[in-house]
Amino acid sequence: MIRSISWNFSFSLTILISVVSLSKFQSSCAQNFSQDCLTPHNTARAEVRVPPLTWSTTLENYARDYANKRIGDCSLVHSNGRYGENLAWSSGDLSCSAAVRLWVAEKAYYNYNSNSCAAGRVCGHYTQVVWRNTVNVGCARVRCNNNKGTFVICSYSPPGNYVGQRPY
Repeated sequence: MIRSISWNFSFSLTILISVVSLSKFQSSCAQNFSQDCLTPHNTARAEVRVPPLTWSTTLENYARDYANKRIGDCSLVHSNGRYGENLAWSSGDLSCSAAVRLWVAEKAYYNYNSNSCAAGRVCGHYTQVVWRNTVNVGCARVRCNNNKGTFVICSYSPPGNYVGQRPY
């Protein structure tokens, strides 16, 4: 009987250790993902002397829910929700930091003096990244069905890109 209790205790302890390890691994992965997203956002914001963003699990959950709705075709269709939003898609593997770098690359087309984009260019993704009044971000990343690439979404609160206002 003692062996049985010992085995059960050992078995239970092993399961407990495994569950704790798995939760730490998942937490670590989540933290790595959030940092993968936050770092390039905050680097771009620091370049224009705008305070850093903080990670929001509420926005992350919103982004994840929407990403899961797009997983079938991964088309770049905005959610039209109450948050600011940037979307990216790649036919291959796309990290969150790579998506943010794509949006930040639009800086080359933004003219602060005229508060406009160069003719025929897009720069609204960049201006959302550096929008001074935005304080929170949450992002999600999914692999599209049938290996059709990767979809990344970042949601921002409060949203930016108000007509007639400068981002910073």
